[in-house]
Amino acid sequence: MHLANLTTQKRLAASVLKCGQRKIWLDPNEVTEISQANSRQNIRKLVKSGLIFKKPQASHSRFRIREHAAAKRLGRHTGYGKRKGTAEARMPSSLLWMRHMRVLRNLLRRYREQNKIDRHMYHNLYLRSKGGAFKSKRVLMEHIHKIKAENARTRELQNQAEAHRQRNKAARERRAERIAAKRDALLNAD
Repeated sequence: MHLANLTTQKRLAASVLKCGQRKIWLDPNEVTEISQANSRQNIRKLVKSGLIFKKPQASHSRFRIREHAAAKRLGRHTGYGKRKGTAEARMPSSLLWMRHMRVLRNLLRRYREQNKIDRHMYHNLYLRSKGGAFKSKRVLMEHIHKIKAENARTRELQNQAEAHRQRNKAARERRAERIAAKRDALLNAD
């Protein structure tokens, strides 16, 4: 049996249905009727009657990709054989440093706004952070607590010393007054 050449019909149908020719389905049982159609109008009629239609889009499954990504999150498929770039290219040290600095600076800013540290301490710790003195947020927080404890202790010692000085001064004055009073009493007695 000689098959009719339906390339023209396929081309016209693709144009009418606004898709590629590979997506056009022509009914193999109605070849003779389809081969009679030589205009867009006729093709539209055949589309309406269901002898020609647009094939559905082939599905492109993401199942395997999702599975692979889930495994990768667990640390699989990341050995030497799977790596293309250098360690620096895969995770730049500058990016790690930026993240590290942002964490420390956000902490310092928050503490300054809450008045936990004054601006002088903020500036000092900011520069020390920039120099890499604190390897983590925890170390920085411990350092701040230590400094504050030292400052509080120094302040308390200063207050104690000042109170001691005042007491001694008052005692000296009282003693001087007593001596003066005695002297006056002796002079008046004579």
